Amino acid sequence: MKKSYIRLAALALGLLLQPLSASTTTPAIPLDHIVAVVNEDVILRSELEQYLQAVVRQLRGQNTPMPEMSALVKQSLERLIVESLQLQRAKSTGLLVDDETLNRSIQGIARKNNMSLEQFRNALLADNMDYASFREDIRKEIIISRLRTRDVINRINVSQQEIDDYLLREKEQGTKDKLVKFSHILIGLPDAATPEQIQAARKKGEDVAKLLAEGADFAQTAIAYSDGQKSMDGGEYSFRPVTQVPPLFSKVIDELEPGETSELFRSPYGFHLLKLEAIKGDEKHIVAQTKLRHILIRTSELVSDENAKIRLEQLRTRIIGGDDFAVLARAHSEDTLSAKDDGMLGWIGSGDTVPEFEQVYLGLQTGELSQPFKTKYGWHIVQVMERRQHDDTQQFLRANAVNNIKKQKTTEELQTWLRKLRDEAYVEYKLDQRLR
Repeated sequence: MKKSYIRLAALALGLLLQPLSASTTTPAIPLDHIVAVVNEDVILRSELEQYLQAVVRQLRGQNTPMPEMSALVKQSLERLIVESLQLQRAKSTGLLVDDETLNRSIQGIARKNNMSLEQFRNALLADNMDYASFREDIRKEIIISRLRTRDVINRINVSQQEIDDYLLREKEQGTKDKLVKFSHILIGLPDAATPEQIQAARKKGEDVAKLLAEGADFAQTAIAYSDGQKSMDGGEYSFRPVTQVPPLFSKVIDELEPGETSELFRSPYGFHLLKLEAIKGDEKHIVAQTKLRHILIRTSELVSDENAKIRLEQLRTRIIGGDDFAVLARAHSEDTLSAKDDGMLGWIGSGDTVPEFEQVYLGLQTGELSQPFKTKYGWHIVQVMERRQHDDTQQFLRANAVNNIKKQKTTEELQTWLRKLRDEAYVEYKLDQRLR
């Protein structure tokens, strides 16, 4: 396993670069002494050297032009100072990472490298990496990650107005890229049309709309009745940016689903019918959902797994025999919220329930009642009521907006937080001038 690959695994936690091993590729810094005092902590020359070596390896691995060494030293030392300040704050507020948590994290890194923990440790040793130092580097990364989550990320809120404003900007931007294909029927009016002419055109348009509602082919109907420029092409307009569609048409099209025909509407030119044929650049987010109801029996010191299972088997037998599921759910289910609603859980999508529950209901046919099964909440029987493909686009877009706004705010708030830590700290440089 290459050193750089191990390094990338260690950085999976997403924090500041940490030094992992020695190298002879950068200029040596003289033997150890203090290069910076940071409040009550110090940074040693050896720490700076180790950090520099890791940075140089990464830059060379990415074929990034190497900056002046003096600038690289200064930047690296500043990173170590900021790291020290974060670790000091974590320690002062009692934020620690125990060995069990650390071991799980390192096991996760090993799995990402397709290795057992023992194989991963041996690979580190084979690359002359000290395993104890590696563990402490990962411990620091976890501590800093938790600190940032507690002090910054968890304090970020997103208002409904911010979500609405974000979606409006996205819609305006997306509209520029959206392409629409539509068909058009025009029942034309002359200039300065009389009331009689307007009434006659309206009546003709209503008759055409009725034909379409009864199943008439739009293209054939356009050829037969439309006064529009594209009538002989079945009224069809090929894909074009929605920004190039007349505003009156785009407003109507915005209310249509592909394949849907509009109501009759009027403009100065006459009466119109539009059919939206297709949209590009406006994908829907469709999710599979299942409507469920269930009965839950919890286990306790008085109710064993076996007793809970037997009770549900008896209830299941009664339901199959004709007893009302809703009545039994209200009387026996210990899920108090759903019991009030006849055991109904509503429409459930992937990931909305624990895996054991999802695995069972996905294996059922519509109307089928499960055997008793266990989750961490207790024992259940569940029945599938309906299944559907649900347009979750609006919920999906709002959730995506929240995530993106939080990311934007996190970047800004984190920089402000780090700057405040730095500004309030006592820092004394003791690095040789020739290396600064």
